[in-house]
Amino acid sequence: MARRRKGEKVDGWMIVDKPLGMSSAKVVGRIKFVTKAQKVGHGGTLDPLASGILPIGLGEATKTMPFIVDASKDYAFTIRFGSATDSDDLEGAIIASGGRIPLEAEIREILPQFTGTIMQVPPAYSAIKVDGQRAYKLARDGEEVMLQARPVEIHTLKLDDYNAEAGEATLFVTCGKGTYVRSLARDIAEALGTHGHVRMLRRLRVGPFGLEQAISLEKLDELGHSARAVDYLCPITTALDDIPAVAVSEPEADRIRCGQTLHLPTAKQGTIVLMCGDAPLAVAENTDGIVKSLRVFNM
Repeated sequence: MARRRKGEKVDGWMIVDKPLGMSSAKVVGRIKFVTKAQKVGHGGTLDPLASGILPIGLGEATKTMPFIVDASKDYAFTIRFGSATDSDDLEGAIIASGGRIPLEAEIREILPQFTGTIMQVPPAYSAIKVDGQRAYKLARDGEEVMLQARPVEIHTLKLDDYNAEAGEATLFVTCGKGTYVRSLARDIAEALGTHGHVRMLRRLRVGPFGLEQAISLEKLDELGHSARAVDYLCPITTALDDIPAVAVSEPEADRIRCGQTLHLPTAKQGTIVLMCGDAPLAVAENTDGIVKSLRVFNM
């Protein structure tokens, strides 16, 4: 007999404006405590130093998590020039100082070098695995961490504000999967012949989710353990807005639920979302008219 999962059947996305000083895991715990959902997970870690958009998937929405993790993201961040830290942000120990403060014109001139596809070495304090262990754990243990450069995509990068007296520049970036803003700040400073680290980092958008959909943890605490919290959920399909939807009949839906394929020669090739009525049925792959489910929703 199947073991019944504890908690309430809650499906959808809750978009949290994560405050400073709190880990993403703690936010997930708060959401689970408030909603009592059976399953909860986040779509892309934000460090305690960072604030902003943290998409939280509940129930069946967790099956669409890869599409959020892979989505482009918007950040605002401030580089403090003159010193470098071992974590490339404000929380780390200073490892170099005395660097010069670049001119605003120099910063603007160099930014095009960091747009498009660039090679980037992730920070030593990152979750990337090295010989089976997280890089940040090795770094905290005092071991030297050597990570390989990898390609990342920077769609937009612009200077929003420059404060010569503070030695700081605030920038806006739209970037692809796997981009580390801390590395971007470090590399911009090095290209300018100085040191730099991130003083402020705020995530403004993750895929289809922006600040206009976000709720603060304070607001959630006001709602407490009530059905009103569910009113702030975004539908599961919000994470799939960029994927073509294909309507199927109830008999076709039964075939998908049983793990069978469908023959849909007129459907768009590639990844599609199967809809049965108004409800999402599955994320599927169409190859030459043969449709096979990738993730089936239990709605």
